[in-house]
Amino acid sequence: MSGPEIIVAVLAHNEERRIGRCLASLPLDDPGVAVHVIVNGSSDRTAAIARELGGARVTVHDWEQGGKSRSWNRFMMDTPGIEAGAYVFVDGDAELLAGSVRALAAKIAEDPATNGAAGLPQNGRKAAVYQASIVADHGIFGDLYALSGSFIARMRQSAIRLPEDLIGDDGLLGALAKTDLGSDRDWRKERLQPCPAAGFFCEPTNLLSPASLHLQYKRMINYSVRHFQDVIISSIMQGEGAKALPRQLATLYPEWLARFTPRRHPVWWWFDRKALARMRAACAP
Repeated sequence: MSGPEIIVAVLAHNEERRIGRCLASLPLDDPGVAVHVIVNGSSDRTAAIARELGGARVTVHDWEQGGKSRSWNRFMMDTPGIEAGAYVFVDGDAELLAGSVRALAAKIAEDPATNGAAGLPQNGRKAAVYQASIVADHGIFGDLYALSGSFIARMRQSAIRLPEDLIGDDGLLGALAKTDLGSDRDWRKERLQPCPAAGFFCEPTNLLSPASLHLQYKRMINYSVRHFQDVIISSIMQGEGAKALPRQLATLYPEWLARFTPRRHPVWWWFDRKALARMRAACAP
């Protein structure tokens, strides 16, 4: 294999406050690890700070067009020379436990049938609940996970990409890993392994900060869009599988929107309404 043992891909959007802490938690001095910061659609100093702090140890990709899934595709599928034995993906606002990157790569190397590994959250009110869920269900959080080099090679060979307008990369990538790029009929949760030795910290929402609350409001709408997108993706994965994933999920919205209604839940009803309005706008002529 040419290239480093491990590529760390940090996906960052307007993370000037947190990107320094994220980079400080990575093994920048490990000669077997190459760190890439993928700055997508940012309007702040995220890219400049990453260059200043990372120096020659970090490669910064500063792309004007936003979207995490679109940027994931662009980096992993379209950028030349991105070859490694394992790929570790980190959100730009996350801080890693020491040793997490190597632990994820080691977990993947334990069994050739393992396509990916997931780190565990270390803070937040529900951290223990999420940890138990990841371990029991072999789940995955987008803040910290890894995929094997062989899995990525097969993904590239099959030309399977994330839909560019997908909200959140983790859920679909987890399904692709467990089905081995097939359909739900091929599901084996053991292909995605929890890695208790790998963990991450995220900044909790500050209920006293208007900016933090505004950001959380936007996140909640995104979570609702993701809920409806997951219904569409589940139907695809139950049928033809990964090969039938569209380039844009919005191309399928017209046939699904009539079936969707806001959930009758006090937390989600309003955000589902906003999400459905956004989805209708996305497929308007």
